[in-house]
Amino acid sequence: MANDVVEDHPYLPGGLIALDQWKTPETSVQKTIRGAFRDILDQLRAGISPEEQAFQSLDDLPMLSGDRLKEFAPEPDAALLAQVLVDQFDQLHRDGACHREVNFVVAPPFSGVKEALRCLSRRVLTPPDNLLMTEQDAGAWWDEQLSGGDWVIPELADFWLRHPGGLNLLRELFARIALDHAGNGMVGCSSWCWQFWRQYSPELSLAPYTLAPLTGEQLTRWLDYLASGQGEQQVTARMTRDGLYVLPAPGQDSDLKYSSFNQDLATLARGNRGVALAIWQRTLRARPEKDDEDSGKEVVRLARRRCWVAPLDQISLPSVPASAGRQPSHILHALLLHDGLDTEQVALVTGLQKQDIALTLDRLIRSELVGRAPESDVYRVTPLGYSAVRKNLQARGYPVDGF
Repeated sequence: MANDVVEDHPYLPGGLIALDQWKTPETSVQKTIRGAFRDILDQLRAGISPEEQAFQSLDDLPMLSGDRLKEFAPEPDAALLAQVLVDQFDQLHRDGACHREVNFVVAPPFSGVKEALRCLSRRVLTPPDNLLMTEQDAGAWWDEQLSGGDWVIPELADFWLRHPGGLNLLRELFARIALDHAGNGMVGCSSWCWQFWRQYSPELSLAPYTLAPLTGEQLTRWLDYLASGQGEQQVTARMTRDGLYVLPAPGQDSDLKYSSFNQDLATLARGNRGVALAIWQRTLRARPEKDDEDSGKEVVRLARRRCWVAPLDQISLPSVPASAGRQPSHILHALLLHDGLDTEQVALVTGLQKQDIALTLDRLIRSELVGRAPESDVYRVTPLGYSAVRKNLQARGYPVDGF
């Protein structure tokens, strides 16, 4: 394919794909068992013994924090991802695979699309203060917004409310995009917002693209690229339990023995890079530097490029209490549909009393399932809590996204 070079960029492994091509990363219990047997056989053949450094009870190492955590698990560069996305769409247009004037990206929460699109050199369209509009007012608002040249909407979920009066802005925009009457634009859309509108308007057909899900191999490449400063220096990450390698990404001639950790992490995160990164940050461990001081400065310098990884079964992740009623789930679902809401908006779209909302949000925050943006008082589901929240909503019969 003509876009193979773009797709191979380590910041977007797998590239952009049509939305209907997305599927969860391959995984199975059988594959995990096969991998475990292979690891055992590899260790026996290689003569690995418990006396080696990696097997000396490293499970109690302290968590990485502060600058060291930023060194090994930094937040992605939004501007770089923005450029990769632009390159991808340019290639799709050149190949004749994308025909619309408005490029549409649907992605699960924490994928980094919203932050990336804000970095584009286009007019960033922001929602009006009042989202409750008549059809006439919505049409007039879009007339003004779309008349100033190339534009971008980082997150479409900000432009509506699940309320009879809060739908008209997006209904009008979708109609204009469908008729190619919206000019040259780019739209980022949360997968939960998209799921609602696909149910609300089954005839909606905007040919959206999405980020390919990260497989275990692709997640390894991506984490390695982040940790190495975009390839400038090699870092090493090994499992605390058995010393098997997690990073660097294996080369063709590598004889290092690798853990299945990243495959398991990709499965747990359902290929979602933001969720995987949040869990990855929680698993990282470091040997205290004082342990290496007697070995000389060179050992300390090398140690700063090495970290350890706790097994996933040792990590405590947020969970939705089994005793929680439907009210927390109702609020969590609303937060995901709109990519975050303040308390007044939660009351508007759920019909719950503000006092009950405040108490429930406080409980969800203490459970690490929800966080609050201090500058805006907007509440959002956390990346660490996302997997548990999605499972809870699905088990309770709420319509969930396709990711």
